[in-house]
Amino acid sequence: MRLATAANAAYTATLAVTELLGCKQCGGGGGGGGGAREELGIRIPRPLGHGPSRFIPEKEILQVGNEDAQMHTLFADSFAALGRLDNITLVMVFHPQYLESFLKTQHYLLQMDGPLPLHYRHYIGIMAAARHQCSYLVNLHVNDFLHVGGDPKWLNGLENAPQKLQNLGELNKVLAHRPWLITKEHIEQLLKAEEHSWSLAELVHAVVLLTHYHSLASFTFGCGISPEIHCDGGHTFRPPSVSNYCICDITNGNHSMEEMHVIPAGSVSITDSFCEVEALMEKMKQLQECRDEEEASQEEMASRFEIEKRESMFVFSSDDEEVAPARDVSRHFEDTSYGYKDFSRHGMHVPTFRVQDYCWEDHGYSLVNRLYPDVGQLIDEKFHIAYNLTYNTMAMHKDVDTSMLRRAIWNYIHCMFGIRYDDYDYGEINQLLDRSFKVYIKTVVCTPEKATKRMYDSFWRQFKHSEKVHVNLLLIEARMQAELLYALRAITRYMT
Repeated sequence: MRLATAANAAYTATLAVTELLGCKQCGGGGGGGGGAREELGIRIPRPLGHGPSRFIPEKEILQVGNEDAQMHTLFADSFAALGRLDNITLVMVFHPQYLESFLKTQHYLLQMDGPLPLHYRHYIGIMAAARHQCSYLVNLHVNDFLHVGGDPKWLNGLENAPQKLQNLGELNKVLAHRPWLITKEHIEQLLKAEEHSWSLAELVHAVVLLTHYHSLASFTFGCGISPEIHCDGGHTFRPPSVSNYCICDITNGNHSMEEMHVIPAGSVSITDSFCEVEALMEKMKQLQECRDEEEASQEEMASRFEIEKRESMFVFSSDDEEVAPARDVSRHFEDTSYGYKDFSRHGMHVPTFRVQDYCWEDHGYSLVNRLYPDVGQLIDEKFHIAYNLTYNTMAMHKDVDTSMLRRAIWNYIHCMFGIRYDDYDYGEINQLLDRSFKVYIKTVVCTPEKATKRMYDSFWRQFKHSEKVHVNLLLIEARMQAELLYALRAITRYMT
């Protein structure tokens, strides 16, 4: 995806216009232009918040116009692909290698040759984001849907969309909230409908889009992405107040006034959070020594998985409450009361998904690539970059092997989805991931609309924001892979 020359020119021109219009924060003009516009009676909107994230101070994020050549090319590619430089890109750019892979994959899914027409792709993105009440993504794709010629009537509610898309609603619902319940019957109903049936290739394209946008909703809420200036909740015409008060931190209803004063819960001192880092480093060292000395039996490993799976059911936030979906989002999906439930609750027994029986590398990858050429390769690259990404740092420490920690995070997410790796000792998870971190992980992965700044602040308190964004990349890719595994296994069972 190298549209470099045209993209750079367009992006640079847009930068120049932005600078001409003036300050990002107040919408005032550069070089005296603001007064002239006021005389003409033109109202200039200004961003409601400070920067692309409500959780990360703007000064910590790369400022547009200050990027190096590599970043500039990435921004230009994003601008060429999307027609904008969105806030997700501005936060993901903490990790350029991942961002490049992400943009390439998203561009292919939305705009390159594929089984589904362009307006279907954006509408499916709307359906997927709406399941998590992610108005940020819904608003972006409403604009994109209209831009590629989508029928505005579809936006009045799912019941106004073609029956073929309505039929996708059940798969969207189960995949977003309880993917372990997906069966080959779900697949059969879509492929063998008397009318409005899906082809296998179309269905794989749709499944990849659904999992992509469920996961991107997790990133959006997990990193506190602010609305774009042109979207609802992203701008105001009121002049900035003298006190520079930032209302953005309480606009989505999850953030109370006390959260704006960013001392994490419990007012933990720098010394205490420094000790947390040292304790985590020591645990990693001890676990590595135990690994070298002895290996648990298969029976013990299986037992530890079951223990961790059960314990994950009791991880929930103290401010874990239902978030009522807004009408402008809820109209894009059915059954608004359906949400995440732990897979072993209420006496249900869901068989463990053993990766040794069906895994991405040996099964899912080839199925996707066969039915939707090149996409399997792009997704696989994105998984590997997120999983293996490291700068060998932990907070203030350098030259650290973080592979044990990254694997614990990835496998904990898959454990919450009932997915087990026979060769992993799940006893390590409780050693490496403390309760506040588990609360954050489970919330962002399973019920992202409930994520708050308090949760973001309360884990890994001495770590850099770039490291917390890296955590979010692990969360969204592990989640996407888990959803894909269940959906693709069901498709494989249907085919055989």
